[in-house]
Amino acid sequence: MAYNAIMKTLRRLLTIGLALVILAIAGAAFLYRSIPTHNTNLTHFDAIIVLGTPANADGTPSPEQRERTLEGVREFKAGVAPHVILTGGPAHNKFVEAHVMAELAVAQGVPPSAVIEEDQAQNTVQNIFYSSRIMAAHQWTSAEVVSSPSHLPRTALILEHFPLAWRTDAAPWPPNYGLWERAARFGVETQYCVKLRMYGFPRTPFLPHPQ
Repeated sequence: MAYNAIMKTLRRLLTIGLALVILAIAGAAFLYRSIPTHNTNLTHFDAIIVLGTPANADGTPSPEQRERTLEGVREFKAGVAPHVILTGGPAHNKFVEAHVMAELAVAQGVPPSAVIEEDQAQNTVQNIFYSSRIMAAHQWTSAEVVSSPSHLPRTALILEHFPLAWRTDAAPWPPNYGLWERAARFGVETQYCVKLRMYGFPRTPFLPHPQ
């Protein structure tokens, strides 16, 4: 009898624990999915900003880098904006992300005169900070921001700190990314966004208008 009572209690505790885990995951997913994708109804913008990610070790575009750039090219050719800002410095290897992406964009038919390389940024906050400086220098006030699907909610939380009219645009996943690889990226970004929603961004000079 005592054994049965113990097992019954353990099953109950496991059920409660599982329910709490499911609720926590559902809450985090809801928070992540509820982050705005835009702050304007504009359909044409001053610039398209393509966020960087590391190149391959040999300097060729990595799968996500290629897809982000090609999405920016498609949006440029569709007339979404007359300028493309490729942003990213040599953050994770010796290759400047912006330059690798710019070469690909030009090879895909974007005129060099329409391409601007931002080669200082070391992370997403700096991507937006330095790109916004470029835009301010040209008196541009609106941008479509391109990145990988899982990366855009965190990007939107950063964009909210800047006086820009913006919307985000998701690049396709690389064809070789399977379900688990995509899910893992969404999982990591969900954790980032939950922490940012709860605690805000760490103090940094790259977020000039904290909210």
